[in-house]
Amino acid sequence: MTNTPPWRRTATIQDAKEHGLRESEYTAVKTALGREINMVELGICSALFSEHCSYKSTKVHLATLPTTGPKVIVGPGENACVVDIGDNEAVVFKVESHNHPTFIEPFQGAATGVGGILRDIFTMGARPIALLNSLRFGDTALPKSRYLLRRAVNGIGFYGNCMGIPTVGGELSFHSSFNGNCLVNAFALGVVKQDEVFLGTAAGIGNTVLYVGSKTGRDGIHGASMSSEEFDDNSEAKRPTVQVGDPFQEKLLLEACLEAFKSGCVVGVQDMGAAGLTSSAFEMADRGDNGVRMHLDRVPQREEGMNPYEIMLSESQERMLFIVKAGQEGKLIEIFTRWELDAVAIGEVIAGGDVELYWHGELVSSIPAKLLTSAVPKYNWPMTPPSDPSLTAPIDLESVPLPKELGATWISLLSSPNLCSRHPLYSQYDSTVRADTAVHPGSDAGVVRVRSSSGKEKGIAITLDCNSRYCSIDAHNGTAHSLAEACRNIAATGATPLGISDCLNMPSPEDPKTMYQIAHCIKGLGEAARAFDVPVVSGNVSLYNQTQGQGIQPTPTLAVVGLLEDVHRAVPSHFRRADDTILLVGTTNPHEVGGSAYLATVHGIERGALPKLDYTLERKTCDGIRALIDAKLLASCHDISEGGLGIALAECCFKDYEAPLGAHLGLTNSAGRADGVLFAETGARFIVSCSPENAEKVKATLSTLGLTVGGEGKVGGSTIKVEGIAEIEVANAFKAWSAGLDQIFEG
Repeated sequence: MTNTPPWRRTATIQDAKEHGLRESEYTAVKTALGREINMVELGICSALFSEHCSYKSTKVHLATLPTTGPKVIVGPGENACVVDIGDNEAVVFKVESHNHPTFIEPFQGAATGVGGILRDIFTMGARPIALLNSLRFGDTALPKSRYLLRRAVNGIGFYGNCMGIPTVGGELSFHSSFNGNCLVNAFALGVVKQDEVFLGTAAGIGNTVLYVGSKTGRDGIHGASMSSEEFDDNSEAKRPTVQVGDPFQEKLLLEACLEAFKSGCVVGVQDMGAAGLTSSAFEMADRGDNGVRMHLDRVPQREEGMNPYEIMLSESQERMLFIVKAGQEGKLIEIFTRWELDAVAIGEVIAGGDVELYWHGELVSSIPAKLLTSAVPKYNWPMTPPSDPSLTAPIDLESVPLPKELGATWISLLSSPNLCSRHPLYSQYDSTVRADTAVHPGSDAGVVRVRSSSGKEKGIAITLDCNSRYCSIDAHNGTAHSLAEACRNIAATGATPLGISDCLNMPSPEDPKTMYQIAHCIKGLGEAARAFDVPVVSGNVSLYNQTQGQGIQPTPTLAVVGLLEDVHRAVPSHFRRADDTILLVGTTNPHEVGGSAYLATVHGIERGALPKLDYTLERKTCDGIRALIDAKLLASCHDISEGGLGIALAECCFKDYEAPLGAHLGLTNSAGRADGVLFAETGARFIVSCSPENAEKVKATLSTLGLTVGGEGKVGGSTIKVEGIAEIEVANAFKAWSAGLDQIFEG
C-alpha cells in the first residue's frame, strides 16, 4: 500500500484551525463541495478566506463608499484603479499594506511591499512613475522601534532605487500603540493609454495560462494568512513566511511585461502577490466567469522536492500569470526568454468555473473559483461605541498650563519626532530618477510630470495622509479630517483631486469597540469623499494589527491623486524669496486644540473635541488656492494642519540644504490664549507667499471668492515671528527641526 503524501491527506478540523479557518468556514466549504478536502485545498481555502484576500469583515461597510465618477475608468476590484487624465491617457494607482511582514523582517518586508505595489501597477499595462510610503513606528526611545524604522527605510529605498522609480513623498509618525505592530503602507502610480489597459481576467475557453517571471520557492508560504493574524510571543517564528525580493528581477519583469502587452496576444494578466498562484488563478477565473486548469508540476521551481501545497501558497516575488490567445504562446515566451525570465505554459482556460489542479497528470484539487472569492462570507461583527465621553469632550485651554517660554515650546515642537524634518528618511530615496519630479519630498504633495502625446506637460500631484491620533479619538471625524487635509495638500500644489486610494490599518474586528472604529472610519471617509466629490477608487484593508491584545491607533491612510493641466504652474510649500509678501488664508479658532500635536507632545493629552470640519469652507478655500496658482500669482503655498500655524509657518521658512528664511506675520485677530493661536489646528487655512506687486491681486481675488485673509507679513529677517504671540531665532529653529530624527537614524 502506497503511503499518502502529507499534502494529499484529508484535512481535519484541527488542521483548519491551525490554518486560521473558522469551523463554520471549513464546514461550509465541505458542504458546498459535498466532500472532504485535502491539505492542498485547505491551504488554498485558508489563504483566500484570510482578511488580507477576502475583506470578509469589512465588505459590508466598504460597499457604502462612493466609487464611481466621470473620470473613473476602472474602480475597486482589480489590481489597481484607472482614472482618466485626458488626451486618451490615464493614471493607475493603489496603496497597500505590508505591515506584518515588516515587523517580522523589516528590510525584506518593506522592500517586497514596494515590489508588490509596483506589480499591481504594471500588471494593468501602466509604466510606474512614482512611489510614496506611509510609515508608523512605536516609541522612539525603544531600540526595537529604531531598528524597525532604519531597516524598513533601507528596504524601501533599496527596492525603489534599484527599480528606477522616484519616491516623491509620504509620511512618518510615531506612537507607543505601534510598539508591537509597525505600519508600512506602499503607494505606486503609473501612466497608461486608456485603450491599452489590461485586466486580471481569465477569458476565452482554450486560451493558455502562462507562468512568467522568477522561479517559485518556499519563501512567503502562508504570507496572506500571517498578515491576517494577531501577533503573540511566537511572532518571530513566522519569519520564514516573509517574502524575499529581487528588484533587478522585477525591473526585467516590468520591461518584459510592457513589451508583451504590445504583442497583441495578451488576454489577461495578474501579479502573484498575496497568496501567490492561488489568488491569481482563482481571482482571474472568478472575474472571467470561467474555470482554469493548471499543471503544477510544470511551474518553474528553484527548490527541490516542492509539492502542490507549497507551489500554490508560495509568495515568491517577481512572478505574473498571463492568459494568452491559444496558439500565440510562442510570442510571449520569446519575449520573456530574451529578458532572461521563465515563461512556461502551465494550463488553459476551461468552461465550468472550477480551478482544477493537476500533479503529474493526477487531479489533486477541483474547486469552483467563486466559492473562495466572490462567495466568501461577509461578516457584520457586533459594534460597541466608546464608553468614555470625555474622549471627545471640548478641551478648556484654561485648564492646561500655559508654557512659561512659548518660544522654547515652539522650538521643542519643531524638534519632536512627529513634526521635525523627514530629510534623514527621504534622502535615502531617489526622487530625481527619470527627471520628471516637479515637486520633491518635503512639500505638501509630490508632483510628477506626465508628457502627453498632445505635447502638454501635465502634473500629477500625490499625497498620503492620516491623523491616527484624531482617528483614535473620533473615528468618523478623524478620518474625515484626514481626507480634508489630503485635499488641502493637493490644492496647495495647484492640482484638482481625481481619486482616493485607502489603506485601512486597524486592530481586530472581533473586538466590538474596534469594529465600531472600523465602521465609523469608513463612514467618515464616505461622508468626506462625497463632500469633496472625490471617489474612492482602490484600496486595501489590514486588520489584526495588534499584539497580545494591544491594538494600534486606527490608521486609515488616504492616498489622494490630483491633476494639474500645466505642471509648470505647480508651487512648493516653502518660501522662495526674501521680501515676498506672506498671507494667512483663513482664520484661526484658538480653542480648537482637541487632539492637537501641541496637547499630545507638550502636555501628554490625547483627547478633546476635534476642530470643526466645514466642508463648504474647505472646498471654497481649496478652489480659491487653485485659482491663485492657476493665475500664477503665488510663489508658494502650504496648508496648516498638524502643529497649527506655528509649525506651518516655520516649515515655510525651511528647505533642506538651503539657508532658512525668516518671516514676520501679523494677525488680523490675535485674540485668545497665545498657545491656542499658535498651535490650534483649525481647518481650511493656508500660508501663501507672493511677490509684493501681486499682493493686492491675491487679496482682491480672495475677497471676491469670499475668503478671509487672517494675517499678512513678509519673508526675511533672522527670526520667525507671529506678532504679539511669539518669536524665535530662525537659525535655532532650523537646527532643531532639521536634527530631530538624527539620533533615531544614527542610533
